Amino acid sequence: MDEVQIRRFHANDAPWLVEQHGRLYQRDEGFDDTFAPLVERILGDFVASHDPQRERGWIAEQAGARLGSIFCVALDDDTAKLRLFLLLPEARGQGLGKRLLQTCMAFARGAGYREMALWTHESHRAACGLYKASGWQLTGSKNVHSFGVDLVEQSWKIRL
Repeated sequence: MDEVQIRRFHANDAPWLVEQHGRLYQRDEGFDDTFAPLVERILGDFVASHDPQRERGWIAEQAGARLGSIFCVALDDDTAKLRLFLLLPEARGQGLGKRLLQTCMAFARGAGYREMALWTHESHRAACGLYKASGWQLTGSKNVHSFGVDLVEQSWKIRL
C-alpha cells in the first residue's frame, strides 16, 4: 500500500471537500443541506483571497485518493484559526489526524502566530481527544441549534 502524503491544498480539491463535508456531516451528525454551502463559501473565500505566507490548506492523499484536510487561516495578527479538519472514516485511527494537526500547527508557528483557535462540536469526540492530547485547552462550550440539529459548540485554544 502506498504511503499517505500530506500535500498543499489546490483549488481543484474544493469540490471534493464540499461534497465530503456535506455527505459525512449529514450521515454522521444529521446536518441539513445548509452545511455544504457554508463549506463552499469558506473554500471560495480561501481560494480567492488567502495570504499564502500566513494561510494554508493541506490534503492527505494516498495513491491519488484524497483522505482528509486541514486549514490554517488568520483570525487576527497573532491568532491562527484551524478550519475544515476532516478525515474520511476509512482513514481514521491510524495517526493521520495527528499528522495533519501537527503540520497545521507547525505552519502556524512558522508563520509567526502566537496562538491558534478552533471551533468544533462536542460530538467530535476523537478530534476533541486529539486536541486535548496535543495541548489544546477547551475555553468555552454552549448549546446551539445549527444546521438543523441541536449541538454543543466548543471553542479551543493553544499557545504556540
